Formats: sequence, structure tokens, C-alpha cells
Amino acid sequence: MSPQVLRDPLANWNGELMPLSEVKVSVLDRAFLFGDAIYEVIRIYNGCPFLFEDHVSRLGRNLEKISLPANAVAIGERTRETIAASDVVEGIVYIQVTRGVAPRTHQYPVPAPQPNELIYVADFEDPYANTRKQGVSVIVLNDMRWKRCDIKSVNLLANCMAAQAASEADCAEALFVDGNGRLTEGSRSSLFGVRNGTILTAPLEENILPGITRKLLMQLAKECHFPMREEGLHLNKLSEIDELFLTGTTTEILPITLVDQQKIGTGTVGPVASKLDEAYKKTVNHLANSVG
Repeated sequence: MSPQVLRDPLANWNGELMPLSEVKVSVLDRAFLFGDAIYEVIRIYNGCPFLFEDHVSRLGRNLEKISLPANAVAIGERTRETIAASDVVEGIVYIQVTRGVAPRTHQYPVPAPQPNELIYVADFEDPYANTRKQGVSVIVLNDMRWKRCDIKSVNLLANCMAAQAASEADCAEALFVDGNGRLTEGSRSSLFGVRNGTILTAPLEENILPGITRKLLMQLAKECHFPMREEGLHLNKLSEIDELFLTGTTTEILPITLVDQQKIGTGTVGPVASKLDEAYKKTVNHLANSVG
């Protein structure tokens, strides 16, 4: 069987629609030189962007955090237009806003250059469709990222290194542990645990990304009548944890059964994760079939 040929995603580069392969970016763009940019990834189900307003709101907050003069609401409107112009049914939207092109200086340029805004819509197939019911293995790494992980910056080298280490270990994800032995999150996902029926997750601080799916899961937990507490998970107390699972825009809800080859709970997908996965799918079906 010949490999599937993926079509070129549809891009919107500063308001102009074109194939993604035709987008040209200056080498003096500050995202290229400094990683001076932020991004968002939004899942599309049945042609509808999922949790769209939450993603646009976070985009706006991150623009403010790095003093990048771009309009999140206008970018959101342009994103909807780009989705409508594509025929993607199951996919993702990637949004990246850079500070723009300017001579190379570390401080923000004055006057401020025009930001570069990239949106593209691409087909996407769930990479965990065949493993979600069995759970996955992960590894643990010391957190070597910068201290402002609450900002969804394109500076992801440490995350890429962690993801590569997980791949080389034949694992689905790498979990970060801080200097106090607390598990914080994954290289591209949020982390939850279950102990004695209570769902636990690290409290939001500057070393944690306020995940959109994380927020949804906390709402679903309340609707499912699961008690929840924002409490750090300690690496040396994993034997006390009955279930672990990851959440994320493309991860959805992904149970963990092994951490560094240590079995979590019974070593199978637990009832809490299963119930939340059902609730998640119902939410997707409801929102994806409603008027956007």
C-alpha cells in the first residue's frame, strides 16, 4: 500500500490566503532570531473549532504578557474565515504571532514593527486512537525549561528535547519534575492523577501552562461528581496514585499506565479516566454539531 499523501494546508499570512508551502518569512523576523512569538493550536471536529473562544482569550492574554501589539479578536475572526475557506473536517488550526521584522537587537524595537500573523488549517488524525483504551508509557525528566511556562511561547527547544527522549524510549510523552520532586506537566500536555477517588493536578503557577483542555476537564470532573483538588503530584509517591492521565488539544484524554516502567495502579486504564473520556467525547459531539 502506498503511503498517504498529505495535502498542503491552507494558510493565512497577514490576511492573505495561500498554500502553506508558499508562505515566505524574513530571516530578520524576531521569531526566527529570538523566538519572540506566541502560538495557539486549536482542534477542529466536524469542521468546527473546539473551545475556540477559550483559545482566542488565552492568545490575547499572552499577547499582553509579552507586550506584543496584535489584536486577538481580529486574529480570531481571521481564523474562522480561514477555517471556512478550507474543507478540513477533522484537523487543527495553528496560529502564530511574531513581533515582526526588525534589525537584530535584544530589546523590543522602537517603533514597534508590524507583527507577522500566521494561521494555517491542516488535516489531523488522532495519533492515540489505537492506544487510548490501553494507556501509554511515559518517562520522567528534570524540568530544564525557562520559568515562564504560563506563556505559550514558541521557545520549545527543551520541550522538543524531552519529546525526543520519550520517543527514543518508545514512550508517548515525557513528564517534567521540578527541584522539589513534584511532577508538573508533560512536554506538550497537562497532567492529572487520581488518589482515593479524588482528581489531583498541579496548581497553576508560572511553571505551568493554563491548558484549555485542562480547564475543560476540571469542568467535566465537577459534572461527573468527581472531587478535585489542585495539589502537586510527587514523583516519590506514585505508588499512592491509582490513575494518571494527560490532557491536551491533540492529546485529548490519554491514560498513563507506566511511568519509567513503574506500574500505575493496576496497570490498566482506570474508571475515572474512562468516565471523563466519555464526557469529553459527548462535549465534542455536542459542540461540534452546534452552530459555531
